[in-house]
Amino acid sequence: MRVVAALSGGVDSAVAASRAVEAGHDVVGIHLALARSPQSHRTGARGCCTLEDARDARRVADILDIPFYVWDLSEQFAESVIDDFVAEYAAGNTPNPCLRCNEKIKFTAVLDRALALGFDAVSTGHYARIVDAANGRELHRAVDPDKDQSYVLGVLDESQLAGAMFPLGDSLKSEVRAEAALRGLLVAEKPDSHDICFIPDGDTGAWLRDRLGDAPGDIVDVESGAALGHHDGAFAFTVGQRRGLGLGRPAADGARRYVVGVDIASSTVLVGPPVLLDVDLIHADRPRWCGRVPGGIVEGTVQIRAHGDPVDAVVQINDADVVASLRSTVRGVAPGQALVIYDGTRVVGSATITRSTRTRAHVPVSATGPESN
Repeated sequence: MRVVAALSGGVDSAVAASRAVEAGHDVVGIHLALARSPQSHRTGARGCCTLEDARDARRVADILDIPFYVWDLSEQFAESVIDDFVAEYAAGNTPNPCLRCNEKIKFTAVLDRALALGFDAVSTGHYARIVDAANGRELHRAVDPDKDQSYVLGVLDESQLAGAMFPLGDSLKSEVRAEAALRGLLVAEKPDSHDICFIPDGDTGAWLRDRLGDAPGDIVDVESGAALGHHDGAFAFTVGQRRGLGLGRPAADGARRYVVGVDIASSTVLVGPPVLLDVDLIHADRPRWCGRVPGGIVEGTVQIRAHGDPVDAVVQINDADVVASLRSTVRGVAPGQALVIYDGTRVVGSATITRSTRTRAHVPVSATGPESN
């Protein structure tokens, strides 16, 4: 097969490309230029898409003796990922930009261009497995549970899976680093990037204020209604947050308070005890299915964070949305997060969370604060 190997400049994509070459594929390496004004160097494990990463990617291609190109997708990345991220936060949601990047950039823009150029597939360093089953290709969890990235790939549809290759899905991270060293790849010990790649300093609140401006308001105790502090923008807070609240006085019982709701319209951040974050019913819309479209009910597990624990659930599949009834409560579910549905290790699909409630309590709470009676 003719394969485009996406080289980020890190160890995972490097080993994935080397395995594609070793398997006998005709491989071309490409590096995605996603930042309009890339930094020269990464700061430890923060950020990506720097000029340093591009140079590391080129060195990998040289060692593998494959052609190398840089594809400038910065405009598409800004429109599909960054603008979407800002709009979601401005609406009071908590988006996951990695899902949007996989959906819109790596497996739409890149895959479409690769197919148009006559390639058969795109290889990446994601930790996930693709299984050829009787009903078509299936996306499954990786063998390494600590590195599994099936959650952020849960937005891929059947056509995108058909053109995807994940050579690392059956390997442990330790094995990948050891293999990189044996192959003489200089990125063998390079730290993994984390956090949001286009916010390298990790200060999401400040980054959002630069783009959305100040929108001051109150931080209000949801139980007493008392104003406990002030903020410069409700969009900088997310459900479940407990750090950086700057509350003026402690709770009567001395317990920590958490963000339990964000009201963008009134610029109000609601805080309260952690019990108000526990939910067992999740509503989500805009479903995307990995392969065949399920019907009726799926009894399996769901996951609401990239590195969260799976939770047993019964998921009702409707035409335009899904409703997940959880066997146990989960904490800190926010609108905008992805609800990824699993049947065993197989990814069924994902949907965007709109609200969540607690049914096993006298007072139900939603993801945006207590519901009205």
